[in-house]
Amino acid sequence: MKYREVIIEQFKNQPYFTKESFVQISREYDIKDSTISSYLVRSVARKDIIQLKRGFYVTNDFYNNNKNDISYIFYLANVLRGPSYVSSWAALQYYNLTTEIINTVTSVSEKITRDYITKINTFSYHSINKKLFSDFILVKRKFEFFIASPSKALFDLLYFKTNQLRGIKLEEINNIIEDLRIDIDEMEPDEKKKFYKLTKKYLNNE
Repeated sequence: MKYREVIIEQFKNQPYFTKESFVQISREYDIKDSTISSYLVRSVARKDIIQLKRGFYVTNDFYNNNKNDISYIFYLANVLRGPSYVSSWAALQYYNLTTEIINTVTSVSEKITRDYITKINTFSYHSINKKLFSDFILVKRKFEFFIASPSKALFDLLYFKTNQLRGIKLEEINNIIEDLRIDIDEMEPDEKKKFYKLTKKYLNNE
C-alpha cells in the first residue's frame, strides 16, 4: 500500500478531516510538504476523498456509508460554518411542514452570507442579527446537529424571503405562508403560537 493510501486509510472512520490533520499525519512518515499537497490534489481527482470546502475533506468511503443519513448532512452543515443552525426550507422539510423538494441545506449564522457548493450538497448560510440567532435545539441522532425549532425555521424563511420582513404587515403573513406552500396547520399548536408571537414582536419593533 502506498503512503498516500496509508494516510487516507486513517481518516476512513472520521466524518470529516482537515488539511492540517492530513499534513500532521503525513509528516510522521517524513513526507515533504510539496508531496503532501500533491497527495491531496491526487486523492480528490481519484475520488478517494471529497473536498467540502477549502481545507476540509471527507473520505469517499465514509460519505458513501452515511450519505442517506440526514443527521450526517446536517452535522456537516454545522461544521462547515459555525456557529450555525439548520433552518428555513431544510428544517421545515425535516419537520414535514413542506412538500417542496429541497436540494440545498440552508443554515443561519451570525457570520456573513456564504454558499459552499460541494459534490455532497449545496450548503447555504444566511447572516442574521445576533438578537435573532436563537430558538434552535440540539438533536442527538447518529450525528448531532443544531436545528431551528419549527416556529423559528418558518420565521427565518419569511425573514430572508421578504428582505427581513420590511414593509410586511402582520395580516399579510398567512397569505405569504400559503404562497410558499407551507403547511402551517401541521405545526404543533405551541409552535404555531410561538411563530406568531415572534413575528408580531419583530414587526412591532421595526
